Amino acid sequence: MELATQVYSLTSQFPKEELYGLTAQLRRSAVSIPSNIAEGAARHSRKEFIQFLHIASGSIAELETQLLLASRIGFRPTDTILTQAEEVRKMLLGLIRSLKKKPITHHSSPISPSL
Repeated sequence: MELATQVYSLTSQFPKEELYGLTAQLRRSAVSIPSNIAEGAARHSRKEFIQFLHIASGSIAELETQLLLASRIGFRPTDTILTQAEEVRKMLLGLIRSLKKKPITHHSSPISPSL
């Protein structure tokens, strides 16, 4: 969420002619990251959660690419945003690895056989 907030702050300084271009793309990518994490966490299976984490990871890759492009065309993103994007990417990949390693536990049915 902090990364998305920083992206909004950065893009508010972009020229108005970029509102429907790079500004919109950066904001969409940044918002997609926590949104997909939240949606995946709300799912009822680890497999689905991991799938949404991969989608969030793809959004980070998009965001990093767009930030680098912004830098190349003169819209200087701060190193802080690029560093934070890298950190979020590393955390996501670590979470994905961790979730893939955990054994799946099977719970017994709460319904008693006598019912």
